[in-house]
Amino acid sequence: MTLKRISILLSFSVFILYGGLILSLFYFYNGQLFLETIKSERTLFSIRLSLITATIATIASLIIAIPSAYALSRFRFPGHGLIDTILELPMIISPVALGATILIFFNNPFGILLQERGVQFVFTVYGIVLAQFITTLGIAIRLIKAAMDEIPVRYEEVARTLGATPVKAFFTITMPLSKKGILAASILTWAKALGEFGATITIAGSMAMKTETIPIAIFMRLANADIEGTVVLVLILVFIGLSVLYGVRLLTRRTSPQ
Repeated sequence: MTLKRISILLSFSVFILYGGLILSLFYFYNGQLFLETIKSERTLFSIRLSLITATIATIASLIIAIPSAYALSRFRFPGHGLIDTILELPMIISPVALGATILIFFNNPFGILLQERGVQFVFTVYGIVLAQFITTLGIAIRLIKAAMDEIPVRYEEVARTLGATPVKAFFTITMPLSKKGILAASILTWAKALGEFGATITIAGSMAMKTETIPIAIFMRLANADIEGTVVLVLILVFIGLSVLYGVRLLTRRTSPQ
């Protein structure tokens, strides 16, 4: 068997693995329950809350991730290696541990003062956004940095020799050349925020019609042994995530030069 056939076979095995898991959900699928669940006020609230908080968290992540990724990609400065390493924190510790760390922070004197004189994060919608933001920020920076690392520095240097300022070179050279990487990072960050559970429930709790996102609603249904209801919510989450990812894939394919 050739390397080509082996690699194609393995790629199909991955598809079968994940596709099989999704198809297995339909064993407990109930069409009537699906319509009732998706029309319920509680489910619609969870969907709306998840979409809004994931979008806000993604925008906040990108605002910091793009310049941070550029700095890590282009410059060497004291603490560069330490910063580059700590970006892996959301990936090397569990979301629950990360959420517990945030919760503990808000129970120390500075965290208490911050909430008393600023924004209340614990058991609020703001806590959901914060949990999603902290969980996705490091990933967004890492993905965007990888895209910028592929762009030769000499392109920017040539632009500067022609009179462009560093800021102009960044916006006219680096940003356009890395736009696909930034777009991919944005979508993956948004998808990660949409499905975030561990840190969110640790900080914001699971209050219905207040802090219950789709992943938390799934957990609550499963905790109550409502398998059919759990299946409905999982299918909704899978549909939203895969639809967005596939839509972006089609968009980037159409806009790509032939």
